[in-house]
Amino acid sequence: MTPTGFLLLVLTAACMAVANVLMKNGIAHAGGFAPSVSGVFGLLRQPAFVVGFLLTGVAAFMWFRILATQKLSTCYPLFVSLTYSLITLGAFYFLHEKVSAQKIVGLLIILVGITTVARG
Repeated sequence: MTPTGFLLLVLTAACMAVANVLMKNGIAHAGGFAPSVSGVFGLLRQPAFVVGFLLTGVAAFMWFRILATQKLSTCYPLFVSLTYSLITLGAFYFLHEKVSAQKIVGLLIILVGITTVARG
């Protein structure tokens, strides 16, 4: 993976993590979500949800560039593991979700994996 590709991948993962935290916050402020027309309109009235949704689209375009220029067998595992790690940190810090010791150990193992795959 090229340094530029890795930087773009980290930026894409960060965008996805921020987007998920924003959408979760927007859904909570909307009082939840039911798959209905009124449920969708309820979410569209939540600025955090709308920004998160749009940020997901931005991340998708960055991901398309990564797919066009990097090896899928390298970039996809990195993207998924990095996104998972960042979302967990964001949920802990911004949404005040509890993170168990077991999850912290798992995140550390993932970070070791990210480092190993990125160097290979």
